[in-house]
Amino acid sequence: MAHDTIVWFETAKRGDVARVGGKNASLGEMIAELSAKGIAVPGGFATTADAFRRFLTENGLDDLIRDSLARMKSGRATLQQTGARIREAIVGAEWPADMAEALADAYGELSRRAGHENVSVAVRSSATAEDLPDASFAGQQETYLNVTGREGVLDYARRCYASLFTDRAIAYREAKGFDHLKVALSVGVQMMVRSDIGGSGVMFSIDPESGFDKVVVINAAFGLGETVVQGEVDPDEYAVFKPLLGTDGTKPIIEKRRGAKTIKMIYGSGDRPTRTVSTSKREQASFVLEDEEILTLARWAATIEEHYGCPMDIEWAKDGGTGDLFIVQARPETVRSREDTGAIRQYVIRDKGRTLVEGLAIGSSVVAAEVCLIEDVKDLDRFVDGAILVTRNTDPDWVPIMKRAAGVITDHGGRTSHAAIVSRELGLPAIVGTGNATHELHSGQAITLSCAEGDVGSVYEGTADFSVEEVSLGDLPETKTKVMLNLANPAAGFRWSRLPTDGIGLARMEFVVTNHIRVHPMALVKYDELTDEAAKAEIAAITAGYDHKPEFFVDRLARGLARLAATVHPKRCLVRMSDFKTNEYAGLVGGAPFEPKEENPMIGFRGASRYYSPAYKPGFALECQAIARAREELGFRNLAVMIPFCRSVSEADKVLAVMAENGVVRGEDGLEVFVMCEIPSNVILAKEFAKRFDGFSIGSNDLTQLTLGVDRDNETLADVFDEGDAAVKWMISTVIRSAHEAGAVVGLCGQAPSDHPEFAAFLVEEGIDSISVTPDSFVAVKRIVAEAERGETRASAAE
Repeated sequence: MAHDTIVWFETAKRGDVARVGGKNASLGEMIAELSAKGIAVPGGFATTADAFRRFLTENGLDDLIRDSLARMKSGRATLQQTGARIREAIVGAEWPADMAEALADAYGELSRRAGHENVSVAVRSSATAEDLPDASFAGQQETYLNVTGREGVLDYARRCYASLFTDRAIAYREAKGFDHLKVALSVGVQMMVRSDIGGSGVMFSIDPESGFDKVVVINAAFGLGETVVQGEVDPDEYAVFKPLLGTDGTKPIIEKRRGAKTIKMIYGSGDRPTRTVSTSKREQASFVLEDEEILTLARWAATIEEHYGCPMDIEWAKDGGTGDLFIVQARPETVRSREDTGAIRQYVIRDKGRTLVEGLAIGSSVVAAEVCLIEDVKDLDRFVDGAILVTRNTDPDWVPIMKRAAGVITDHGGRTSHAAIVSRELGLPAIVGTGNATHELHSGQAITLSCAEGDVGSVYEGTADFSVEEVSLGDLPETKTKVMLNLANPAAGFRWSRLPTDGIGLARMEFVVTNHIRVHPMALVKYDELTDEAAKAEIAAITAGYDHKPEFFVDRLARGLARLAATVHPKRCLVRMSDFKTNEYAGLVGGAPFEPKEENPMIGFRGASRYYSPAYKPGFALECQAIARAREELGFRNLAVMIPFCRSVSEADKVLAVMAENGVVRGEDGLEVFVMCEIPSNVILAKEFAKRFDGFSIGSNDLTQLTLGVDRDNETLADVFDEGDAAVKWMISTVIRSAHEAGAVVGLCGQAPSDHPEFAAFLVEEGIDSISVTPDSFVAVKRIVAEAERGETRASAAE
């Protein structure tokens, strides 16, 4: 009967779920079909579903299970009593002799294949209903790591059988109406990867938050992978842009975020096959994976996705002894890949309290409710329906109350933790990996949980004023005039990837510097000369892991800009070089000594004048190096650059020369260089500027301010500030005409077209090439432009 008990992975296929469960069927499929493509999967075998049923029958457990469940349903026994009785009976049962022999023989053969006696294995449960599209089902059964010896395999396989009747699994099947005895369990016995001395984690072939399907998102921690899956550790996170993976000489890693990684799971001994220990300071300060390893895993994820024909949720491991990478599980992603892509729901927060805690945002919604703080699973009965659950981390035992929660906040975990996965499936906003939520928040406290502001989720004090709007993408008209986006936050870019835009017309470099770098570039260049010891200490902490301080600036800026470019690739992403005013630069860490105090920074030392000045030229060099890296090393040739506040053509020549010194040369490898048109001199000498630049982007706020002589921030003169003034419109008409005559393109970035449909009609009539607006205005402006191109806006205005 051995042939009815054991199936070697290499003989199983993905259609064998009913026979060996979802996990084991997928492992067999990958070994058989993807090994030839270089994907390494540890070998092993599975027990069959029929073997499970026979084990129950020959031990007389079917009747005991039916009786126990009947007693529970009639109220004569509690869920806890029922589960304990069934599990105890299964663990205490005997293996039929031929089944025990088959299992032991298979383990012996696996050891022989591994080349040493009593090979260490993972013993995993694989239920025959695991392919159901419900993430809360996954993880209900147990996995045991570092199991050795024939008796160990038999013992832990029995425990896997018993785990089909955990309290949470029984409750789940009752709620879903599944027949308990029609769900069987297969046990997978797989050779261990020595990730206890290496690393492991989870990756998705789709962004699990936005559903952006052109990236692979990888979470990584040191040690065995259970700490990542269970959300006990705050892992590293990497994002890789799939379309550029096959491009020679590129490394399209668009995000590298180092997690705290304060603990890891390693091998134990005896009755404790694994144990959790603290990581070293060296491990906490370093990344788990090298760049080439990140790229290898990303390529494997793309290959697995292509084979299965759908986005995938994949577990991986790195052998610390050999350095080899392995895939240890793969299953279809069942949340973002099934979402309706025909509409975008947008939350806007207008008024909010102070920020209490921050973490990783799961989902993109906002909710306001009271806190219910629960730190121990034994206190689940204290949960208040409709509250926001705050806890250290979750596991499948927490699912019943998560279903009753308005949102979830955890101290620990990454995007692939249990709390994150189940919250996504339930449609709950969640913030994971806060580090201190259970310390800062208390039960009964009114808070607002926001996941609508990018990758970082924020908890605000009190009930914020917010609104939600459903934006339909259906039936959007085609327009000759390009409608593009203004974007600043790389973390939020993926969420707008579904908009049918013509690219990014304004990517604000300042936002990346302020939020992802935070340090003045000159303070990095001249770090050793700083006299402010507090600033030096803060800079040292921010740049931890970077031996060369300026490299921190270049690396973070390059990846932030690349992430924006990925959102619209291969369409143009136009990056405006830094346009801080001196008072804004001074606010960066270490910035004050490098900035003059000006009476009117708006027309002071800003834009192009800084780039060739000895006071900032080394800082601008770092900006240029980041652009060069994003285009060349990361592969985003769709990045173009734009020079702000360029007062004269001689200034333009100086800036272009400094850029060339730093490897950013107009026309080289298709690089386009634009100039902002925001000063009257840009209009007056438009044809001269057009000889030096590929195009103009009209900054209507500054152009209006300097044409009318009005301080745009002066409330007393607010009524005079008018982008529709005849003089401003003359400036716009003139630069469009002059640029076109010189062969350059012209766009406008600003809100006027969305606020004033007649202004959009004016721009279209003048022949503007593109209009760039904020994402929330895109659909409205697209329709306004279409009407203007048909002449409807002008006609209705005339009426």
